[in-house]
Amino acid sequence: MIPHAKPLLGKEEEDRVIDVLRSGMLAAGSYVQEFEDEFKRYHDSQYAIATSSGTTALHVILQAMGIGAGDKVITTPYSFIATANAILYTGATPIFADIDPVTYNLSPSALNTAVKDHPEAKAVLIVHLFGLPADMDAIQEIAKKNKLILLEDCAQAHGATYQDQKVGTFGTASAFSFYPTKNITAGEGGMVLTDDPMIAEKVKILVNQGQRQRYYHEMVGYNYRMTNIHAAIGLEQLKKLELYNQKRIANAKFYDDHIVNPCIQKPVSPPGRRHVYHQYTLKMKNRDAFTTYLAANGIGYGIHYPLIIPAQPVYKTMAACSGTWPVAEDLADNCVSIPVHPALSQSDLTTIVEVINNYR
Repeated sequence: MIPHAKPLLGKEEEDRVIDVLRSGMLAAGSYVQEFEDEFKRYHDSQYAIATSSGTTALHVILQAMGIGAGDKVITTPYSFIATANAILYTGATPIFADIDPVTYNLSPSALNTAVKDHPEAKAVLIVHLFGLPADMDAIQEIAKKNKLILLEDCAQAHGATYQDQKVGTFGTASAFSFYPTKNITAGEGGMVLTDDPMIAEKVKILVNQGQRQRYYHEMVGYNYRMTNIHAAIGLEQLKKLELYNQKRIANAKFYDDHIVNPCIQKPVSPPGRRHVYHQYTLKMKNRDAFTTYLAANGIGYGIHYPLIIPAQPVYKTMAACSGTWPVAEDLADNCVSIPVHPALSQSDLTTIVEVINNYR
């Protein structure tokens, strides 16, 4: 079976983790600080704060912005559920705007409509889905015009760029994930980026049980810290991010050039955007037959995502989830992600293309 995802970990990560174990400093410490410094340097950002996951990173940027009960945050219905859950954690209400049928990211026109329907909305939380940057020119313009706080979920888009600017640096704050299947991993963990010193300071306190000074708790915070062990892995992975992304992009180009099955709709990468292909997601009818065919031919796959967020059992009874999002719903019914990770060999790629082109 050619796996759908495969983390690449080498001796460098192993040596770094052994260094941490031998030091005895397993909790947050100097390795976390070094990872934060390198991550903000890579993004040319002023502040980076490590967290225990991408979900906790999302939670604290929303809370640090003062978003809470009674507030509305506009976001996409088509993402991993953590994007919307983080809004609920603060007591705020997610307002879902449909996605663009070409890029699968939040649609600027749908965002405009959502703002008109909910003029009191406080923020917009965008997702750079599957590694493709959202339409930042249009979204920034709408956010500025309507005085919306702009926040970015970059969990799937490490190193992606829009007009040569890295994602995660457009909004007031952004969140990244280092889950094992991401473009780089720390085993688990997340990161907050911001250029706002007040937001950075509040995030630092929130992730550390509300402490600025040890045992003096000035707010209700959380144990959202990253450990030195995770940071050690992340440090070595960050050094490899560009190489990994180049491989993903090359693998995607091979698919672009060689998948010719008319039953299959391939993903796009509009001009001016660097797609880093966390996923290479196809669209077709009769998905169940196609995935059965892939499995029978030894090719792993993923379905991201079989239900849009408002249709999830825990969401669909909420008043904000009573609408329809036809583009997102259609994609949820008909999408399949195929392997695109940097561990794929040329033989793997050729096999995957041949199998897909022979599908009828």
